[in-house]
Amino acid sequence: MASMARDLLAQDSVDATLERITASATELVEGCDAAGILVLRGKRVETLAPTHSLVVDSDRLQEQLGEGPCFDAARNSQGERVFRISDLTDGQREWSAYAAQARRLGVGSMMGFLLFTEDEDLGALNLYSRKPGAFTQVSEVAGWLLASHAAVAFSSARYHAQMERAVATRHAIGEAMGILMGSHHLTEKQAFDVLRRYSQQKNVKLREVARMVCEQGSLS
Repeated sequence: MASMARDLLAQDSVDATLERITASATELVEGCDAAGILVLRGKRVETLAPTHSLVVDSDRLQEQLGEGPCFDAARNSQGERVFRISDLTDGQREWSAYAAQARRLGVGSMMGFLLFTEDEDLGALNLYSRKPGAFTQVSEVAGWLLASHAAVAFSSARYHAQMERAVATRHAIGEAMGILMGSHHLTEKQAFDVLRRYSQQKNVKLREVARMVCEQGSLS
């Protein structure tokens, strides 16, 4: 687990970090056949780094039904942060509509963990087994430890990606301003105002306006 935590923080992109998280689940959590991360965008479900099509199918089903353990874990940060359904072949009173159809997908048992830090909720890490009763208390502890490390790594990777995009945007804007200053004999402020007005008038993000100038040499 300690080696996995170091490995997560060593990944060079958000996607690589997420893929390592879900792969680690299948490697480290006893009984786990497939794993994925469910993120909600409003009521729309996004599946990140699934290790098997079963994960995508389950997430789509929960989106269609508007219910399900993974869906609820990702939606409600004030609710349960861990869930374990030992046997989906048994009568499942909670999420009954989802459970009935999940059995037909081949899900025997499942667990989920809310991914969160002190500052943000990041979705839910969901683990699946084709066998009923596959997940034990030991599996749940291992999954919780993985999710705790995963949340920190996911948050860190996303922060660094945002910083990289911000630096790239500033660089592109600076380059575009230089092009306009040279071609139209503008001051730095005048060049920035040209970019800003075009962005507002055309309802185009400033970074896209800057990219256009860098590629075309002008705004025409």
